[in-house]
Amino acid sequence: MDQKVYRKLLAVPKGKVTTYGELAKAVGLENGQRVIGQIMNRNPFPVVIPCHRVVKSDGKIGGYYYGEKVKTKMLSHEGIKISDGKIKDWEKTVFRF
Repeated sequence: MDQKVYRKLLAVPKGKVTTYGELAKAVGLENGQRVIGQIMNRNPFPVVIPCHRVVKSDGKIGGYYYGEKVKTKMLSHEGIKISDGKIKDWEKTVFRF
């Protein structure tokens, strides 16, 4: 399942994010948000497989293996506007499969 999720995540372009729930649905996991979080935590290639682009459905950044500060910096570097730990312009930024 991990490889299937990582392959699907590669479709999320730079400058966009998706949610744990959207990614779960995209690979056929109903209510699989927690499973997706666990898979993201096991990501062996975080630079290649962009797990930093997976966020909470309310627009909050969510966790990251290297910490929320690093995740925020990576997303900001890709052009995503973040304020108080939450993504701005949510509808323009979220990627839906």
